[in-house]
Amino acid sequence: MKNLLFLVALSATSAGALAASAFTDAEDAVSYRQHSFQLIRHNFADIGDMVKGQVPFDAERAKRRAAALASLTSLPWEAFEVPGADKAKSEAKAEIWQNLQDFKQKAEKFQADAAALNTAAASGSLDQIKPAVMAFAKNCKGCHDQYKAD
Repeated sequence: MKNLLFLVALSATSAGALAASAFTDAEDAVSYRQHSFQLIRHNFADIGDMVKGQVPFDAERAKRRAAALASLTSLPWEAFEVPGADKAKSEAKAEIWQNLQDFKQKAEKFQADAAALNTAAASGSLDQIKPAVMAFAKNCKGCHDQYKAD
């Protein structure tokens, strides 16, 4: 399991390093960040469905999803800083670039919440996972409310 986590972390780190040189233009950066957020949403929704009782709790699956979130949440942020990203068509509000420092702080909190969820999921205890899920969701919603157009 440690080897798998190491490989996931290494992949995420490598992907982040490669992504900076992989953007061909602002639209490409938007696509990258949107796809990153889709993967985050997919993994979080699965854990959320378990917490809500909509699907049976599976501790091993929750661990995998949380480990993925811990890696994936580091990916989208650099794509917001590509030249022209603030002008490219997306659901990102202009407030992101007007309040970039606050946005970056929210991104760091988002990553920290994902790491906390990963730690909680490693316990295999739904009782420990639930509050971590709620903290992650609260941060997610707060950023969407402020920085994402409906």
